[in-house]
Amino acid sequence: MPDTNDGQLCERLPAATITGPQTLLFATSTGIIVTNLFAPQTLVGLIGPSLGAGTASVGLVAMATLLGYAAGLFFLVPMADLAENRALILRMLLTAALAAGVATFAPTIASLLIVLFVLGAACSAIQILVPIAASMAPPGEAGRVIGDVMSGLMIGILLARPLASFIADAWGWRAFYGLSAATLILLACVLGFTLPRRRPEAKSSYGALIASLFGLLRDESVLRRRALTAAMVMAAFSLFWTAVALRLAEPPFSLGQRGIALFALVGAGGAMVTPLFGRAGDHGWTRSVTIFCHVVLIGAMALTAWAGSFHTGASWLPLVLMGLSAVLLDICVTGDQTLGRRAVNLLQPEARGRLNGLFVGIFFIGGAIGSLLAGVAWTWGGWPYVCAIGAVFGVAALLVDWIGGPQ
Repeated sequence: MPDTNDGQLCERLPAATITGPQTLLFATSTGIIVTNLFAPQTLVGLIGPSLGAGTASVGLVAMATLLGYAAGLFFLVPMADLAENRALILRMLLTAALAAGVATFAPTIASLLIVLFVLGAACSAIQILVPIAASMAPPGEAGRVIGDVMSGLMIGILLARPLASFIADAWGWRAFYGLSAATLILLACVLGFTLPRRRPEAKSSYGALIASLFGLLRDESVLRRRALTAAMVMAAFSLFWTAVALRLAEPPFSLGQRGIALFALVGAGGAMVTPLFGRAGDHGWTRSVTIFCHVVLIGAMALTAWAGSFHTGASWLPLVLMGLSAVLLDICVTGDQTLGRRAVNLLQPEARGRLNGLFVGIFFIGGAIGSLLAGVAWTWGGWPYVCAIGAVFGVAALLVDWIGGPQ
């Protein structure tokens, strides 16, 4: 364990226990912010042609915000252990609003990728909000609070795609970023008046803070294991949702942007079970439920491969199978992330910001890799290749479960 008395930070936890309205505020805020990270997955079919990008490179659009988010988690979120949290969150939200506004007018794919990277980095403010909520949880109820807040986060992730599709269908993909910029400014105003102040007792410099990330990753085996499985699952998740829009546009589905939006809305049902996973962790079922999630992920990839093998005839059966696969996949991601986040938040309260930054940063690198591989796999072998790679990620997560032992 790192020495928290030398060169580290001692966090002053809020005295008040989190209330129902505060939990709702945290959940809503994270849900609104996170839509910016996953909307590109459903907009790639529109963004690519409008900016002259080929099919093989559309994964870069979905990857940019996720990679920027990971960078923000490594280099911005740790500042939550150093700077006053409310002011830090507001600055990041205003930066995100500015980046979204600039994305509305991006003239080339290169300029859009840069702006989306900045937008993703600023959206890492989510992982400052979640530890604040966790630190305010009553004793023994961290899993419940994290699960409740995560439900808002997961709903935001899963609704990002249908929301973006509906907006793009009506006004074009640029309209999504214009509306996002306005929403982020409004959210910053609300949080500016409602968020409690949280000032950690800083005892080190920013450089020492970033350097301490390596020590935390080295010393905390639970962090390494949970971050690695989360990265595998997130890679499969991003791979699926980046490529599925391309598959649904082909026969026998032949869906337009509005139909793809409705499909993504069905997949959002997986977020409803998020609080159940948090409570499962509180009951000591972390390992068994995590393994269950990884097994189901492999099954979901097999099911979606079968659904995608239909090319003629009625589309209702393969579409139902594809939708069921999406729900199962979303449940797996929700379970793995909620249980992993709970385990990480219980490690070192005084390093909660850095631990969350490492955990989420690593699994979003997995998501960025999945998004990048989606375009490559689609070009090489179409939907079967996409599903095969997703199943490999699930098997890799199971291997980590087996090698790692008890949680």
